[in-house]
Amino acid sequence: MQAQDVMARDVLTVMPKTSITVALDLMLKRKVSGLPVLDENGKLVGILTEGDLLRRRETGTGTKHRSRLLSFIVGPGREAEEFVHSNSRVVGDLMTPSVVSVPETATLDDIVTMMEKHHIRRVPVMKGDHLVGIVSRADLLRALQQKIADEQAEPDSDAKIEKTLIDTLAGSSWTAASNVGVTVTDGTVTFNGFVYDERARAALRVAAENIPGVKNVVDQLVWIDVATGVTAVG
Repeated sequence: MQAQDVMARDVLTVMPKTSITVALDLMLKRKVSGLPVLDENGKLVGILTEGDLLRRRETGTGTKHRSRLLSFIVGPGREAEEFVHSNSRVVGDLMTPSVVSVPETATLDDIVTMMEKHHIRRVPVMKGDHLVGIVSRADLLRALQQKIADEQAEPDSDAKIEKTLIDTLAGSSWTAASNVGVTVTDGTVTFNGFVYDERARAALRVAAENIPGVKNVVDQLVWIDVATGVTAVG
C-alpha cells in the first residue's frame, strides 16, 4: 500500500499570517493534531502541531526557568526566540518550519520508518511541490483495520492453511522448518516436533491464527533446552 491509498485528501491548512485563535478553533472542532502551513503560492512552508502550542504565556507555561549561568550559555538570541514563540499570535511564528514529507507513492513502511525516526504523528503527502494529502497515525490504524477485515473475509481450506504455514516456516528465521510438523483438520492446526526456544511457540501460534479459516491451534511441541537437555511439552 502507498501513501495515496490511505491518506486524508481533504486537508485543513493555514497560512503563516493566520491567527492562532483561528488555528486552535480548526484543530479542536475538526479534531486534528496538526495543520500544514502554506504560503500565498500554495507552497508547504511549515506545520503547526499540538507540540508547538504547549509553551504559551497564556497558560503560564511560556517561560523556561533557567539559572543565570544557563541563560548566559543559551544566549539572549535563543531567549528572544522563545519569547516570540510563547507570545506571538500568528501561526508563522509558532510553526515548525522544517517539514518532513513524503511523495504520494511512498510505501506505508517508508512512512512508519519516517514517523519513528523523526518522532512525528503525521506526514504531509506531496505530488511534486503540491500538497495532496496527509497521513496520520489514525490513517495507518484504519488501513490496518481494513486489511485485517479483508484477510479474514474468505476462510482458507485445510490444505491451503497447511501450505501457508509450511511456507511461513520455510521463510522464518526463528525456527527450523524441519523441526516442526503441521497438520490441519477442520480448521484446527496441530503443531508437533520440537523447538529450542520457548518464544517460538508463540510465533507459531500467531502464524497460524493469522490465516483465514483457522479455528484452533493445538501445541504438541517439545521444548529442548540446549544447555541442560531438559525437555518440556507445550
